[in-house]
Amino acid sequence: MSRIGRLPITIPAGVDVKIEAGNAITVKGPKGTLSNVMHPDMIIEREADTILVKRPSDEKKHRSLHGLTRTLINNMIIGVTQGYTKELEINGVGYRAQKQGNKLVMGLGYSHPVEMSEIPGISISVDGNKVIISGADKQAVGQFAAEVREKRPPEPYKGKGIKYVTETIRRKEGKTGAKK
Repeated sequence: MSRIGRLPITIPAGVDVKIEAGNAITVKGPKGTLSNVMHPDMIIEREADTILVKRPSDEKKHRSLHGLTRTLINNMIIGVTQGYTKELEINGVGYRAQKQGNKLVMGLGYSHPVEMSEIPGISISVDGNKVIISGADKQAVGQFAAEVREKRPPEPYKGKGIKYVTETIRRKEGKTGAKK
């Protein structure tokens, strides 16, 4: 039995969960509404203020989907109650970011400014050299943060670039000089 999949998911107060035909799940909460269609083989049951995910058999495919389905539903509930945030840090001389309307405009050492538009469900804020991306959908927040980081990944010699706040960059030593 899956250690993660068998855990019940508690539904907090103020959250409305609807399980429809075809395993379509809609979760409404204070931070917004999320919906997702789970694999049709999984058995999703609601009992009062908990949700249980069960699998039809012990096939490898169903064992894999068991924990995944439970985690996706749990992430949706956490997203509409607390939300998710990713913090990025911009390091480098002349590297900066600013918010212009619904666009994130970054100067990253290129000959042109790099512009990225906010996607629906995501909000961006800039605090000095930090870019904070937040939203209810964990996947969308992580994907957008990865796309921002991709514009100038950190390099190992001086550490210039965009990195996650929690990320550590393995630094390398530069050249020492020519030997004679």
